Amino acid sequence: MIGAGHNGLVAATLLARAGLAVQVLERDTVLGGACRTEHPFSKAPALAASTGAYLLGPMPPELLRILDLDLPVVARDPHYFLPMLDGRHLLLGADPAANRHQLVELFGAADARADEALAAELAALREDLAPAWLADPMPVEETAERYLRPALRGTFVELIRGSAMEYLDRFGFGSPLLQAMYAVTDGMPGLTGSPWTPGSGHNLLVHNMCRLPGSGGAWMVVRGGMGTVTSMMAGAATRAGAHIRTAVEATAIDVQGGTVRGVVTAAGELVPAEVVLVATDPYRLRGLLGARLPADLAATLDRCERESAGQTMKVNLALAGLPRFAALPADRGQHGTTVHLLPPGPDVLGAVRSAFDDAAAGRLPHTPPVEWYLHSTLDSSLRDAAGNHSSALFVQGVPHEVAGSSWAAEKAGYVDRLLDIVETFAPGTRELLVDVQPLAPPDVADHFGITGGNIFHVNNTIAFTDRVPYATGVTGVYTGAAGSFPAGSVIGAAGHNAARRVLADLGTS
Repeated sequence: MIGAGHNGLVAATLLARAGLAVQVLERDTVLGGACRTEHPFSKAPALAASTGAYLLGPMPPELLRILDLDLPVVARDPHYFLPMLDGRHLLLGADPAANRHQLVELFGAADARADEALAAELAALREDLAPAWLADPMPVEETAERYLRPALRGTFVELIRGSAMEYLDRFGFGSPLLQAMYAVTDGMPGLTGSPWTPGSGHNLLVHNMCRLPGSGGAWMVVRGGMGTVTSMMAGAATRAGAHIRTAVEATAIDVQGGTVRGVVTAAGELVPAEVVLVATDPYRLRGLLGARLPADLAATLDRCERESAGQTMKVNLALAGLPRFAALPADRGQHGTTVHLLPPGPDVLGAVRSAFDDAAAGRLPHTPPVEWYLHSTLDSSLRDAAGNHSSALFVQGVPHEVAGSSWAAEKAGYVDRLLDIVETFAPGTRELLVDVQPLAPPDVADHFGITGGNIFHVNNTIAFTDRVPYATGVTGVYTGAAGSFPAGSVIGAAGHNAARRVLADLGTS
C-alpha cells in the first residue's frame, strides 16, 4: 500500500484480513491524508483542529460494519444556519414541522413545499444509489437501470450530467437565498467550476449521500476531530496484521519483465511486493510507473488533472470565545451548524455566480460564499484549557492561481477580507481571534500532499466510469482513493472496492 489516508487504511484492513502480508508506506510523519486532527496554532498550541476534512457524511454505514468500527459521531441538530443582514435568520434541524414553519414565515408556503419536495427526492435517490457505492462502477445510464427505481432514472441521469442549479430550479424555489444555500453547501465543496457547471449535479448528490445512523441525512461531527476516523482505521488495519510505516516515501514501483517486484523508497530501499495498491492522489502514478504508465491511463490522468485544479480555501481559526450573531444573539444551537455567509443584496445568485466567475479568471472574489464551522460546541476536545474554540472558514470558489500576483503575496490580505465578511454577520469576532492557519490551494497541496490542491483529488463533476479505474492496466498495480469511484470526500468506498478487485484478481475473494 502506498498512502495511509482513509481509503488506504480501509484497503489495508481488508487485504490483511484476507490473509495477505500488507505493508502501508506513508511519506508523511502522520497518518490520515487530509482526514486528520492537528494542533496548528502557535498561539494556542494545545488547541486541536480538523485541519482538512471537517465533517463525516457519505461514508457508507455498511462499510463501518464491515470494518467493525463504531465511530464516535455527534449529530448536528440544528444543522444549517443562514443569518441575514436584515435581522432575519433560518435555522434548520431535524424537526420537519419546525423547518416548515420557519420556511413559510420567512419565504412563503411555495418555498416550504419546494424544500420538502427536494428533501424527499434526494432521500429516494440516496436510498436507491447506496448499494452501487460498494460495487464496481458502471456507466451512468447502466447505473440508473441497475439501481434506480424507474420513476427516478431520468432524473438521476439528468442530475449526474447536469448542473446543481438546473436541478434546484426544477423545484420552483421562489427564494434565491435558499437556492444559493443549497447550491453552495451541496454543489460546490471540492468542485472546480461553479454550481452552474455541467456535472455539479453529481457533486450535489454526493453531498446528499449521508446515511450514517442518527444523522437524518445531515453530516456529522466526529469526537476528537477527523483524525479519530483514520486513527481508528489504522488500529483496525494493525489488528488485522498490516504493518504501517510513516516517513517512508515511495518513489517508484519496480516492474521487471511485466512482474511487480516491489516499491522503491526515497532512501533506496526496495520493499518487496507482488501487488501494489496506490491510495494517494492518482497523479502520483506518473512518477511511480514512469514509462510503464499505460497510454489510456495517462490520458485519463491528463483529462482529470486539467479539470480538477483546486479552488478551495480553508481558514482554520482559534477563537477566545463564541461569536455573537447579529441575526440571532441568543444561543439556539447555531454554533454547531454549517453557518452560511452568503453575499448580501437582492441578487444573491448573481453575486454568487460573479464570485465564481472571478475565481475562474484568477481574480480574488470580493464577496465569496463562505461556510463557517464552530464544532467545539459539540465536541469539547476541540477546546483547550484556556477555553479557546477551534473554528474554520471554508471558502469555495477561490482562484487556483492569482492572476498577475500570487497566493503568497495576496493570502494575508484576503484572510483579512474574509474576516471583514465574518464581522458583518457576527460583529466583534475579530476581538476573539487568537490565531489563524490559512490554507489556500497551494497550501492544501503542500500541507496534505495533494497534487493540484483539490481536496477531492479529482473534480466531482467527473462521475462513475469516467473517474480513475481501480486496475491501472499494469499487472499487479492498482489505485483506490478519492480520485476513483465513487467520489471525493471521506467515504472509504474506493479503498473497499479496490481491495475487493485485488482479491478477485488474486483468486482469494
